[in-house]
Amino acid sequence: MIEELKAIDEKLFIWLNSFHADWLDPIVFQMTETITWIPFYAILIYFIYRADHKGIWWVLAGAAITILLSDQVTSGFMKPFFERLRPCHEERLEGTIHNYGRCGGLFGFASSHAANTFAIATFLNVKLRGKLPYLKWLFLWAFIVSYTRIYLGVHYPFDILSGAVVGAAAGWISWFLTVTVRLEILKKILK
Repeated sequence: MIEELKAIDEKLFIWLNSFHADWLDPIVFQMTETITWIPFYAILIYFIYRADHKGIWWVLAGAAITILLSDQVTSGFMKPFFERLRPCHEERLEGTIHNYGRCGGLFGFASSHAANTFAIATFLNVKLRGKLPYLKWLFLWAFIVSYTRIYLGVHYPFDILSGAVVGAAAGWISWFLTVTVRLEILKKILK
């Protein structure tokens, strides 16, 4: 069963990875870099501050916990545990796939990019529900960043899907923790 899923994943990867253009490669590569998104994060923080200036530190703390959790689960636990080679490190795929830029670490299951972006999208949508309705667009951002990993040849689709699931779970867990801790602190203050 697992081997069949891997075969399906590989075929889907090869098909999706085949849609590329030389002129688009550097653009997609830049979209996967963290530094590219710093202005986006700054604008997002500004809008969060405007929507919830009293709770901004709880939102930022929750976002930090979210990233820490999603990144550690994928990079610190899943990749070393499952040891699934990235497609760009798979010798039998050499010459078949399009790989642009760095290949990254040896193992790719699950995608940290997918986990981290979907974690932030989930956490902010749950935490700021009703305060910033356009935050739903963060899921499109997470999808685009995640897809760049397939385009660049560094992750299989199931790596992306599992990373997205881990990220969504991390977002919900972080939301629960920040709400619970905040309530406990408020109870102690009011006593």
